[in-house]
Amino acid sequence: MLGRRSDHGKPHAGTDNAVEQNEARLISQIAAGELNAFEDLYRIYHPRLSRFLDRVTRRASLVEELLNDTMLVVWTRADRYNGSCKVSTWIFAIAYRKALKALQRLDEPVEDIDADLRASSDAGPEQQVSQRELRELLAGALDGLSAAHRAVVDLTYFHGIGYREIAEIVDCPVDTVKTRMLHARRRLRSMLAAQLGDLL
Repeated sequence: MLGRRSDHGKPHAGTDNAVEQNEARLISQIAAGELNAFEDLYRIYHPRLSRFLDRVTRRASLVEELLNDTMLVVWTRADRYNGSCKVSTWIFAIAYRKALKALQRLDEPVEDIDADLRASSDAGPEQQVSQRELRELLAGALDGLSAAHRAVVDLTYFHGIGYREIAEIVDCPVDTVKTRMLHARRRLRSMLAAQLGDLL
C-alpha cells in the first residue's frame, strides 16, 4: 500500500542540484526568447506533465491541450520566474491551475478506453487480466478522490516531490497538503481493502 512520505534530503542531491541549475539556465534563455532552450525544456517536461495532468484530470482528451497551455505560459512568462522556488515547482503549479480550471468547465464522465491496450506484452493472459483489473480498481479509487487529493497523491508518489514543494505547487499551507494526503490515503485504503483481497 502507499507508504509515508518524508521531506528529508534525497540521496542524489548533487544530481538534483545540477538538474535545477540546468532548468534555471533554460528558463533564463527562454526569457531571452531562445526557442532551442524552450524546445529542450518542453522535451524534459512533456512526459512528467503528461502523467501528472492525466492523473489529476483523469481525462486523456485534455492532457495535450493542458500541457501545451502550461508550456505556453512558460514561454510567454519565463521572464516572471524569479527563482524563489524550483523551476519544476513553478511549472507544476501552472499545470495544476490549468487542470483545475479545465475540470471546473467540464462535467462529463471519465472513461479510459486505452487501458486494455496498455497491458504488459510480457505477461500471460491471466496476468494481463489481473493487471488490467488492478489498474481499473486503482483508477476507480483515484477517480473517487477530488482533483486536489489526486494531485497530492500523484506529486508525492509518482513524482517524488516533498510536502513543502507540493504546498507551493497547489498554493496552500504544508499542513493542508499533509491533511489532504491523510484523507486521500484513508479513502483509498477503504475503497481498495475488500477489492484488492480478491485480486491478490
